[in-house]
Amino acid sequence: MGLFDKLRGELIDIIEWVDDSRHTIAWRFPRYQNEIKNGAQLIVRPGQMAVFVHRGEIADAFEPGHYELKTDNLPILSTLQGWKYGFNSPFRAEVYFVSTRQITDLKWGTPNPIMLRDADFGPIRLRAFGIYTLKAVDPKVLLKELVGTDQAFESDEITELLRATIATSFAELIGKSKISALDLAASYRDLSDQLRKLTCEKVDDEYGLDIPQLNIVNVSFPEEVEKALDTRTSIGVVGDMNRYQQYQFGKAMVDAAGNPAGGGAAEGMGMGMGFAMANRMGQTMAGGGGTAVPPPLPTPAWHIAVNGEAKGPFTEQQLLQAVTSGQLTRTTAVWSPTLGAWTPAGQVGQLGYLFGPATPPPPPPPAP
Repeated sequence: MGLFDKLRGELIDIIEWVDDSRHTIAWRFPRYQNEIKNGAQLIVRPGQMAVFVHRGEIADAFEPGHYELKTDNLPILSTLQGWKYGFNSPFRAEVYFVSTRQITDLKWGTPNPIMLRDADFGPIRLRAFGIYTLKAVDPKVLLKELVGTDQAFESDEITELLRATIATSFAELIGKSKISALDLAASYRDLSDQLRKLTCEKVDDEYGLDIPQLNIVNVSFPEEVEKALDTRTSIGVVGDMNRYQQYQFGKAMVDAAGNPAGGGAAEGMGMGMGFAMANRMGQTMAGGGGTAVPPPLPTPAWHIAVNGEAKGPFTEQQLLQAVTSGQLTRTTAVWSPTLGAWTPAGQVGQLGYLFGPATPPPPPPPAP
């Protein structure tokens, strides 16, 4: 190898960037002390821009295309290096490639709940999350404000800042919108557009970046609020609470009657169900076959003694449930305004059906 071939091998004659990563925003072409020769080829692929930097000062920028580097297409660099009449010798310059394609699959969310004053619920906390895309639009600003002298600049190095910016913008937006928390889902698209514009105002000029897409995926309540809403919705679906209570009461009786271990309690519930059905039939017949008037809800009138303390008042239906669960027995003391004194429940005739027929005593021992 001759001397000229050796010198030629130390010079860079093709400058290009083949990006295998989907999250690299900027990359510096490795020079390794080599110099760029006059007439070198610069290849800038679609979705890229190339920026020349000379001694810390940003010079020329190139959009996608194939270029032969010479004085004509390096006007700023020629001025910086003092090439008044062109150059024939190699030159040194740093070349940065900046990706201008969109980086997708980036996620954002509120790290802490946002406190708001809602028209329906009063003070309330909300969380939100979504996705967004990122794109470099001004390589010179990007290099100056974020990249610096890094060999490579990845999207992970800026996403934490962007997530915080989006979360702050969302808090500002949702506070000014005055939209009820229950109506937010119907406004996701409009709120997403407003949030994107508000966020871009803070990052476009300052960092040379753009957010082409930003979507709100979900706004959620705290867990305890969601449970309260589920309960409220269930009550609305039930509608007539009187009919719902009657249904639950009848279902409990059927379950107890089918329980072999129910014993006297199950029989007592069956008697109570019979009395209730007879009462309903009598009211229907008294109405002359017209529309039956539902009976009034039972009035709590009974108290029971539990561990030396009076509990209640309870209705007879609630006493039935207490018998089924074993909390009320024949020996439990009960009291009502009509009874006048604490009396074992098994001795109150009005409550006898709760326990069913009394269990006969065991036979006497045989005579000696």
